[in-house]
Amino acid sequence: MCELFIKADASQWQSRTHSLRIDGVATSIRIENHFWDTLTEIGLRDGMTVAQLITRLWHEAMDADHDLGNFTSFLRVCCARYHALIAAGEISKDLNVPIADHAAREILAREAQRRHAVIN
Repeated sequence: MCELFIKADASQWQSRTHSLRIDGVATSIRIENHFWDTLTEIGLRDGMTVAQLITRLWHEAMDADHDLGNFTSFLRVCCARYHALIAAGEISKDLNVPIADHAAREILAREAQRRHAVIN
């Protein structure tokens, strides 16, 4: 079982730092290459660069009053959820279909139902 993980491309878990500006403030984010690849894919689906996607996620999370004390963890979870939602059939595998074209509220409701069913 572990061979699937142990013999994977080791470059995927190596970290890389990107510098960007959010609202004119210079910042840097250090996460593993796998997550940079996933953020790139998510951004491309909606015509954004990684920097644009990260800035948008930051603004929308702040608008929703989220505590972003560990923003890199938030980004990792976004990436994991992206892959999980594709696996569940909630997000199209077709990279030409923008994320924005998916019915977020309905997807979140079904996701909550699945999570509730597992807990109970």
